[in-house]
Amino acid sequence: MPAQPAGPADGGHETAVETRGLEPVPDRERGGRVRELVPTWVAANISVLLLTMGAGLVIFNGLNIWQVLVVAIAAPVLSYGIVGLISIAGKRGGAPGMALSRAVFGQRGNLFPGALIWVARWGWETINAVSGAYAVLTVLDLLFGVRGNTALIVVTLLFFVGCTFVVSGLGIKALRVCSTWSTYLFGAFSVLVLAYLVLTTDWSAVFDKPAGSTAMMVAGIGTIAAGGISWVPSGPDFTRYLPRTASSGGVVAATVGGAGVVVLPMVLMGAVMAVGTPDLATAQDPVSFIGELLPVWLAVPYLLIALIGMLLINSMSMYSAGFTAQTLGIKVPRAWAVSVNAVISLVFGFLLMVVATSFFGSFISFLTLLAVAFSAWIGVFGVDMLRRETYDGPALLDTTRTSAYWYTGGFAWQAMTAWALALVVGVLFTKVDWFAGPLATTWIGRNGLGWAAGVLTSGLLYAVLPRTPPRTTAPGAPAAAGEHAPAGALSN
Repeated sequence: MPAQPAGPADGGHETAVETRGLEPVPDRERGGRVRELVPTWVAANISVLLLTMGAGLVIFNGLNIWQVLVVAIAAPVLSYGIVGLISIAGKRGGAPGMALSRAVFGQRGNLFPGALIWVARWGWETINAVSGAYAVLTVLDLLFGVRGNTALIVVTLLFFVGCTFVVSGLGIKALRVCSTWSTYLFGAFSVLVLAYLVLTTDWSAVFDKPAGSTAMMVAGIGTIAAGGISWVPSGPDFTRYLPRTASSGGVVAATVGGAGVVVLPMVLMGAVMAVGTPDLATAQDPVSFIGELLPVWLAVPYLLIALIGMLLINSMSMYSAGFTAQTLGIKVPRAWAVSVNAVISLVFGFLLMVVATSFFGSFISFLTLLAVAFSAWIGVFGVDMLRRETYDGPALLDTTRTSAYWYTGGFAWQAMTAWALALVVGVLFTKVDWFAGPLATTWIGRNGLGWAAGVLTSGLLYAVLPRTPPRTTAPGAPAAAGEHAPAGALSN
């Protein structure tokens, strides 16, 4: 995560609240080091849901501990490798991901993937709000014997979403500080939990479990990777303050490393816990099992630290959602744009906690659809990024016909075509609890790789379609620098 640059790097004002919106960050206000991205992606994965997903690999996928290890390594490398690659666009353009997307899809065309990604974030924030509320309820039960009820659910949801709104509203500076401290605290308590499991687990039962099928391993990788895929459009939001000279390879390495150092042990711990608590993966409440497996002196602080982590995950998501809302034409400051998502996560969170019968089923279905929704955008944006080095800042903000990114009627038809067709392809291969595409029974569909089919379809199609260069902002004016840079320029 980029350290605070010298000078007014957080929106042009020395205040606690970041006031910069979609406008690109000037070079003079950029600073920090690539390695400071690590706490960002550690914080983005501090969630007890990874324990539940690790348990699901054992209970539902039938994998043994060695297969879970392969899944826990491969999934973050795959998904956060993509996040890191797309994050390179942030240091090049200095703007949020969905603002840079205007250069690809056109000023009007970008509204379509932008709206879909914004709506998809509602579900992600709802899932995290529910997990945070369950963590609060579990702590209250462990310390005071207070059992959850409808009124208490509403109160805990309000508390969690309210804290999320404050942190995300403050902006990048608050996220930096919180991410760094939560990384240290969560790491320390995770080591304690790991040590407790080492001493109390029936390891013979863990290692004697027979291996599952290779197909189920592939499906497991797809399921775990789907969570990382959801962060891809947000990647540039957290690198826009880095200097242009920052190492692109370092950005990718820091992103994968920060995520992997959390995903790997958490998924493995969940798999180990599933041996002693086989109903972990099917529990309506995905958090209370911690109070059953760990002593109170360890469970309470661990849950409190995990609660901070889940709050940060939601804050990061709402932070990016605020930018996305602005790209859709919502004329409010970034700090207030996040309020829309906060209200939505409250409503949907209440429904999930009170009405839904299976949290895990709802969660996996949501992750699957989320990855498909983002995949079509990833392929198009990624291929475009390989062909350029910089972005035209004024053109990104100019939403009128004079913009260099107006293309034809505000649309880049090549990007729109590739995106739309890839979205259809992804859905055709997708199967969730309440929907199955006609190709869901194929190898791709059975292994949960509809999102991968979407990425490949959009990327390949966009790569072969004829390109339309950006329009000049005035007759005879040259195209923006870097708009026709050679492909593959990723060294900086």
